[in-house]
Amino acid sequence: MRIDDIEQIMVIENSVYPHPWTRGNFLDSLYSRYETAVLRDTTYDVMGYYLVMLAVDEAHLLNITVRRDLHGKGYGRLLLDNMVAMARDKAMSSVLLEVRPSNARALAIYEHYGFSRIGQRKGYYPADGNTREDAIVMRLPI
Repeated sequence: MRIDDIEQIMVIENSVYPHPWTRGNFLDSLYSRYETAVLRDTTYDVMGYYLVMLAVDEAHLLNITVRRDLHGKGYGRLLLDNMVAMARDKAMSSVLLEVRPSNARALAIYEHYGFSRIGQRKGYYPADGNTREDAIVMRLPI
């Protein structure tokens, strides 16, 4: 992921999530040198991406997103496979992530991939009407 990808990424974020990451979130992640990958089509347009923070022996998946018109075509699985391979190459022992309980599609994908629910973070995500939504914490040993 490069700074010049941010424009396309922001369009994708805003079309997929009711509470998307901000431009600042992405820039901070890039400046912090988090691990990233971008999936592109033949015209070099962004199809999907992920950002991962590595800490000690754990890869923390911060964001993984596929363009809405490409949902259900296997690109999310491709990004997950790439991310897990990267984490293994960096000698990580597991992948950790948070997901909204309301994101049933993502929960099903992660569970099918082999992630297990290990906990909950109360009030982790912003939600509609100035409320907060909990996060389900999941881990995949690798």
